[in-house]
Amino acid sequence: MPESALADLTTLRLGGPARRYVAAPDADALVAAVTEADQAGEPVLVVGGGSNLVVADEGFAGTVVHLTGGGVRVGERFNDRIRRDQRDLTTNSVGETSVAVTVAAGEPWDAFVARAAAEGWVGVEALSGIPGTTGATPIQNVGAYGQEVAQTITAVRVWDRMLRGERTFSGEDCRFSYRHSRFKTDPRRHLVLDVTFRLDRGDLSAPVGYAELARTLDVAVGERAPLAAVREAVLGLRRGKGMVLDAADHDTWSAGSFFTNPFVDPGQVPDGAPSYPQPDGRVKTSAAWLIEHAGFEKGFGLDRPDARVSLSTKHTLALTNRGGASTAALLDLAREVRAGVLDRFGIELVNEPVLVGCAL
Repeated sequence: MPESALADLTTLRLGGPARRYVAAPDADALVAAVTEADQAGEPVLVVGGGSNLVVADEGFAGTVVHLTGGGVRVGERFNDRIRRDQRDLTTNSVGETSVAVTVAAGEPWDAFVARAAAEGWVGVEALSGIPGTTGATPIQNVGAYGQEVAQTITAVRVWDRMLRGERTFSGEDCRFSYRHSRFKTDPRRHLVLDVTFRLDRGDLSAPVGYAELARTLDVAVGERAPLAAVREAVLGLRRGKGMVLDAADHDTWSAGSFFTNPFVDPGQVPDGAPSYPQPDGRVKTSAAWLIEHAGFEKGFGLDRPDARVSLSTKHTLALTNRGGASTAALLDLAREVRAGVLDRFGIELVNEPVLVGCAL
């Protein structure tokens, strides 16, 4: 990849060249590459699956460190020499009713979810089909269809670039909230090396917490369903929204949901919009609903001359590259949508992907 553009590493297939490229097949290589760049005063961009990145057309004037290796360990952390029989269920051991699984940062997320469903590890099945690597999941507390990783993460091992040493944060210490964590608050400090999950054992899923998924499975919200059925149902729902990567489908040339669902005061929720009360008194509403009702329908932008970017034809939350697009054009579309929602409803949408070398 050294002579290629970052477009080759992102699901949007956008972004200019990096000054320097380093492949990191394991945690030691990741730490070494980032430490070398830090000591040289060189900016660093760590890239896993590239599914949550919008990179400027000018590229990145620094070192790109690309995670190229993964791995899954049951009952032990990577580089952890503590014997398994000395551990308890709250940390990193294996029990009859639950299992602790440590996943390397570079492990493709959906490969891990597929294995979990096959092994009878319960708790991440509704997160099927999400692109990217496991190390990215705690950063923005990845979630979908009623599950989020905060529900099952027990530990995140990181390299602290400020202290120049390893640290392990418990799930509670990660300060998870909606699409947020302590790692997202301070993105340049911590390199995720591996993530430990505590998952129940069983043939049935966790209680289904999302109405659309429950309807698809023909169960009530709060009921359980076979693990394999939940995984397949989620994959089907995501494919219908263009959220499962497919090189032949330009609706999947995206960064997934481009805007997060906004949290607003109850009086700001438009009539007819979804409304989910929150513990702090605010209400979460739907960014997709706001976009559609502000006049931006699926496929918006495709009717323009020489259209290179548009909203997905399957889901209004995804901004897509129709081929030959530029990051500048994509961001112009994002600004247009954001301004339209603000003008119509007085609610300002916030981007979910990380913007590298560019801004809205």
